[in-house]
Amino acid sequence: MTIASPFLDLPGAVDSVDRDAGVAAHYGNPVVEQRELEAGRAIVDLSNRSVLSITGPDRLSWLNSITSQNLLGLTAGESSETLLLDASGRLEHAVRVIEDGETLWLLVEHDEADGLLAWLQSMRFMLRVELADRTADLATIGSLGTPALPIAAPNGVPLVWNDPWREVAPGGHQYAIGDHPGSGWTWSETLIPRDALPSLVSRVRKGEFAVAGLLAVEALRIAAWRPRFATEVDEKTIPHELDWLRTAVHLTKGCYRGQETVAKVHNLGHPPRRLVMLHLDGSEGALPARGSVVKVDVGGDRREVGLVTSSALHHELGPIALAVVKRSTDPDATLLVETDDLTVAAAQVVVVPPGAGAEAHVPRLPRLGAVTRPTR
Repeated sequence: MTIASPFLDLPGAVDSVDRDAGVAAHYGNPVVEQRELEAGRAIVDLSNRSVLSITGPDRLSWLNSITSQNLLGLTAGESSETLLLDASGRLEHAVRVIEDGETLWLLVEHDEADGLLAWLQSMRFMLRVELADRTADLATIGSLGTPALPIAAPNGVPLVWNDPWREVAPGGHQYAIGDHPGSGWTWSETLIPRDALPSLVSRVRKGEFAVAGLLAVEALRIAAWRPRFATEVDEKTIPHELDWLRTAVHLTKGCYRGQETVAKVHNLGHPPRRLVMLHLDGSEGALPARGSVVKVDVGGDRREVGLVTSSALHHELGPIALAVVKRSTDPDATLLVETDDLTVAAAQVVVVPPGAGAEAHVPRLPRLGAVTRPTR
């Protein structure tokens, strides 16, 4: 159930659609809102997101044992992110976590909450953990700065999730080569008492804060190559394809569901697909929707190689998108995105290179019966 937000009563507010419904897509000028957000002057209403809690002395060791990140060392005030994988290593949930010394707080997309909570409840066994949905009590506000918000601190520790995307987390691995645009991504998500939302809106009306909608966040997120579960993930996604080993996977922490696939692809294989950022030809003024087909022209034959996962109009870069394409797609090829009745040319920026994986550098053994010649 989506909880209506008082931010939608602000002048110019336009509601988002689909799974983002309930918070503003923009307030009249997404490009200006991007600049305000990037400068650290704007806040973003994310009050449709869900908040779960885990209490009990086994909370960290338990969640650590069933998800991809090492959470054992989290201390009060620290945050991280972790992935829940199926037995084949495919993504089922992406969870942002905050530890306050007594409770572990989980921040998730609102349509993930019920399924995640039910699965976690089924995995409690005899462990000393208690779970609850706290969405009715707490709301999420996003920013790229440090606004003076009424931060919730039920156990004396302010509940602020700081996105780790700025750098490779301990135990993680980055496939992207060269300077990473995520190094400037200072995104945070602050939990406030839900009953404080109306007064926060009043402060916006008084000019104490600027506001930005989700379109502004999406444009800056895409430019930072930051994957989002709601957009970049489908039923086949493994973390390697999105370079999510960078912050959400600890490669040496030990066993958890899906860990065998994570290790095998990273050490011995290659992810079958890879994330790219696209610079789109803006002459037609069209942004491809999520799911738009990406093709490559091979001798006059257009072959499908992937799908757009998210797109936006960036205030400096122009129209951009993230897409997941086949690993074998030529990194130098100009791609073609089909949207409505248009075909839009797109220059790709490699995020995950075709050679990602095979980090163990194990030499290939000769095939049985093959003749090997001695080297001189």
